[in-house]
Amino acid sequence: MEKTIVSAREYWLFLRRYLHGRLLWSGGLGLVLLANIALQIVNPQIMRRFIDGALGGGDSLSTLQSLALAFIAIAIIQQLIGVLATYLTELLGWAATNAVRLDLARYMLSLDMSFHTGHTPGEMIERIDGDVLALSNFFSQFILQVFGNLLLIIGVLIVLLREDWRVTLSLGVFVGLTLVILLRMINIAVPSWEKERQASADLYGFIEERLNGAEDIRANDGVPYVLHRFYRLTRDLMRITILASFRWALVMNTTWVLFAVGNAVALVVSAALYQSGTITLGSVYMIIYYTNMISWPLERITQQFQDLQKAGASLVRIMGVQKIQGKIAGEDDFTSPARPELPGGALGVDFDQVSFAYHDDAPLEKPQPAVQPTGASPAAAPAVEESDMVLCSVDFCLRPGRVLGLLGRTGSGKTTLTRLLFRLYDPSHGAICLGDRDLRDLRVAELRRRVGMVTQNIQLFHATVRENLTFFDPDIADKAVLQALDDLGMMDWLRSLPMGLDTELESGGGGLSAGEAQLLAFTRIFLRDPGLVILDEATSRLDPATEQRIERAVDKLVQNRTAIIVAHRLGTVQRADDILILEDGQVCEYGERQALAGDPRSRFYRLLETGMEEVLV
Repeated sequence: MEKTIVSAREYWLFLRRYLHGRLLWSGGLGLVLLANIALQIVNPQIMRRFIDGALGGGDSLSTLQSLALAFIAIAIIQQLIGVLATYLTELLGWAATNAVRLDLARYMLSLDMSFHTGHTPGEMIERIDGDVLALSNFFSQFILQVFGNLLLIIGVLIVLLREDWRVTLSLGVFVGLTLVILLRMINIAVPSWEKERQASADLYGFIEERLNGAEDIRANDGVPYVLHRFYRLTRDLMRITILASFRWALVMNTTWVLFAVGNAVALVVSAALYQSGTITLGSVYMIIYYTNMISWPLERITQQFQDLQKAGASLVRIMGVQKIQGKIAGEDDFTSPARPELPGGALGVDFDQVSFAYHDDAPLEKPQPAVQPTGASPAAAPAVEESDMVLCSVDFCLRPGRVLGLLGRTGSGKTTLTRLLFRLYDPSHGAICLGDRDLRDLRVAELRRRVGMVTQNIQLFHATVRENLTFFDPDIADKAVLQALDDLGMMDWLRSLPMGLDTELESGGGGLSAGEAQLLAFTRIFLRDPGLVILDEATSRLDPATEQRIERAVDKLVQNRTAIIVAHRLGTVQRADDILILEDGQVCEYGERQALAGDPRSRFYRLLETGMEEVLV
């Protein structure tokens, strides 16, 4: 059964982790709240003195005026302290939750593609932002408010003990019963709030996907279906939210009933003591005032418990993400023994009986199976049905500095092969070596620094040209950026921009032609200077004139580098030294291009005779 309750120890460990380093702010907030508690206890004492002095005539007018001014001054100071407490609370809450967001985003980005293909961006946004937002009050107020208000209650009871022990005993019993009831009800709504967070994530994931596909939905008359699904998801969210709110309302109504009982007890006890002459009318006022004051912190504590329930639901989901283990081992673990580095220059590629199948990822809330240790034997991989294999026993060796033309029909496994080289996935069986190093022995950051990839779909960000080309790396000098643009013939385009490298591009490459976007992607590769370049159908959507310009850039890109070019067009593979043809995930043919082109028995020869564009579709 899936865990839905968070233990006190887990709360504490999570709180300590993200408040560590912010002890100064936490301490300052604690001092502010303690000062506020002291002022709350003092002010009723002044009011009692004022009432007794005014009714008994024992105090002069100047004394009463001084008491009144003191009461007003303390009230004003309380308001100022409240403003300061709010500022510190927000500062602490945002600092802690932003740290959680950063850790979650970093962790999700470190997971392999099997995780990301199983979850929508909208769901991830809701997990990083929506769930974390529910923790804001937990970080900034829960501990201080709960313990602070408990201290306020204890202080009130001590002050009342000086008046009469019977008052203290009555209110003490009331406070004790109230806290016991609240503590027993603390987790009543946690499962419902967790379901509410999941329903919200499902809704936002649905919205994000449908907005991205708005054109296709309209073109294929899918609007009624989408609206029906949207209605069902919002209806489910509404029902779950109502159930969670109802359970919380049960807690709140119980609290209000207890408050009414507490006021009744204080009124009866105070009236009896006043009639017996034990206490004055000012003391009666003070007792009633303190009783209401006790109700306020109890109500705040109850409110904190509500936020704790929401935080508990979010914490379960956040910890569920953090327990997910990616299927790729060795993701930049700096505490592990030193990993080998790749040699400089062009890198050789060796596929040794590589098989691979995509696996459905488990739901977010459930932890993944433990990852395979680095360098583990292929036999340690999970069993996969042969019919599920996308690649099956792929075996070839590409020497450094050679250009490989990778051919095959759609669905033959070409893109999957390149993803394995980039280590977006690990093979189910077999091994892949790059520059005589097994990919599993390399740090992922080192691998991806030495392998560059350009696809037909270029991702550009709403940022400056410089930031898009350097991927926000401030260590890359402008001189290097300008040299790369000049090598690719992009200087005229750069001069046409109003602010040069500081010109902001639209998200998704709006305002750029397909060719310009491709050349910017090539510039990124030049700046990284990798030893292996993968071009995954990078020119398949370009017009002939633009393609010629891209082809010249490709010629420069593959110089002194190993390259794998995935292509459908005959012209694209004319620069290839070797040809590898995939069919149904298996190597159909592999050899030197010139030899295969001159061999009438080869598959490549028949492709050239028939026309690649007609066959490889």
